[in-house]
Amino acid sequence: MEGLIKPHGGVLVTRALEGKEREELARKAGGLKKLTLNDREISDIEMIAIGAFSPIEGFMCRDDYHSVMDTMHLKNGLPWTMPITLSATKEEAASLKPGMEVALVAGDGDILATLNIEEIFPHDKEKEAIQVYGTAEDKHPGVKKVYEMGDMLLGGKVSLVKRPVHTQFMEERLDPRDTRALFKEKGWKRVVGFQTRNPIHRAHEYIQKCALEIVDGILIHPLVGETKGDDIPA
Repeated sequence: MEGLIKPHGGVLVTRALEGKEREELARKAGGLKKLTLNDREISDIEMIAIGAFSPIEGFMCRDDYHSVMDTMHLKNGLPWTMPITLSATKEEAASLKPGMEVALVAGDGDILATLNIEEIFPHDKEKEAIQVYGTAEDKHPGVKKVYEMGDMLLGGKVSLVKRPVHTQFMEERLDPRDTRALFKEKGWKRVVGFQTRNPIHRAHEYIQKCALEIVDGILIHPLVGETKGDDIPA
């Protein structure tokens, strides 16, 4: 797409399978060992698969995990500020090993994806809390979620078999490839994104108008789904 900035890392990742490839993996996944995901992990899988987390193709392995916490960069030098991880209990991890393929399922048992395990390594929860959130206190909601995770981390590429079901704002729910196509259609080469977790107010409007003086267009990027306690839900 000439003139538009390249995806982070240079290539828009696609880990969502289609057609016969998806059907074959779905059948295979039925016979694999299964790991049940929480809502955050389900969201992460979808973001990985559609390229929203490009260039990441799966849950982080040890080197990327520690590099992100220590330097805010992936081990290849690309900026990245938060670990993308899949945890397991010690008991679950004891039955797994690198080279295994496992099915990743929702709480109702629905198979969403598979993970090719490359590494199994300790989850340094306190370091993650301090490096990412600036505190080890579990009063912080992000820290609390880290402490609730398993003691081991599984790293490896994921392949999406079935996307989570969404029911809200379907016309506005665009994948990265969709937004890039829309930018091209509109002739936009310089685009600013505005991410908001609450309704836009006048200060937001002012910032957006200032930005529009130096760019071709603006992408309003509201958060939909899980919110903080004091947020206004979508």
